[in-house]
Amino acid sequence: MADDTREIFINPYTDFGFKKLFGTEMNKDLLISFLNALFNGSKKEIEDVQYLNGENLGDGYGDRRSIFDVYCMAKDGSRFIVEMQKAEQTYFKDRSVYYATTPIRQQAPKGKWDYHLEEVYTVGILNFEFPNNEYPADSYRHEIKLEDVEDHHVFYDKLTFVYLEMPKFNKTENELTTMFEKWMFVLRNLSRLLERPKALQDRVFQKLFDQAEIAKYSDAERRQYEASQKEYWDYTSTLETAERKGALKGKTEIVQRMKAKGFSVEDISEITGLAIEEVKKLLQ
Repeated sequence: MADDTREIFINPYTDFGFKKLFGTEMNKDLLISFLNALFNGSKKEIEDVQYLNGENLGDGYGDRRSIFDVYCMAKDGSRFIVEMQKAEQTYFKDRSVYYATTPIRQQAPKGKWDYHLEEVYTVGILNFEFPNNEYPADSYRHEIKLEDVEDHHVFYDKLTFVYLEMPKFNKTENELTTMFEKWMFVLRNLSRLLERPKALQDRVFQKLFDQAEIAKYSDAERRQYEASQKEYWDYTSTLETAERKGALKGKTEIVQRMKAKGFSVEDISEITGLAIEEVKKLLQ
């Protein structure tokens, strides 16, 4: 693994990195390989994709815009939205459903129509875990469809949401057995690798590492990546600061309540695990 001062490969969590690897015509074979690995080649076999406009305006003035990281259509007409989500959002699920309406509405032709729709897939690569332990700790791939709540049969199979909780994927290089696991590993660890792992000898990964190697970029590409990386660092730093402030506020409230109940500084320190000096500081 590399440290921050010796980054060999781009960070796919940056806007530049994700679109460089998956959002260009030249690299669409990488996107096809990832999607086929995601669906294991059994439920959905993708032969080719056509990139569609990733920025879609609403139907009228003042409507919200849908902006996708990657938006494409497969050879059979099915649509795919693929997004890299840097951090948890309050209404993430609402946003995901809202975005899915664009490729649905776009299928409506002018004039007479029998309402036939092609399949729509929304794929979220999440750099966070769903809150409140919504899924087990060892479950990181989630496929959601509309189903009957009584007998759980799939009511409508043309609208699918697939979410990948990346922080939960902790397999090492030696534990990778499937193409999907290899993709999960490379997405999770790419920017920290010093060289191409021996477990990733497939031709598609040879191309991925070639496209991800920063030293091969032009000066203009390197500047674009550095700007995107800075934006990513600023964003994550802001979140971490907010989390620390939230944690500090929580500690302060607990300590102050315990003091108001008559607990001594020593008792508060013993119960909370905080050092006596820290307890005193929080009480100031």
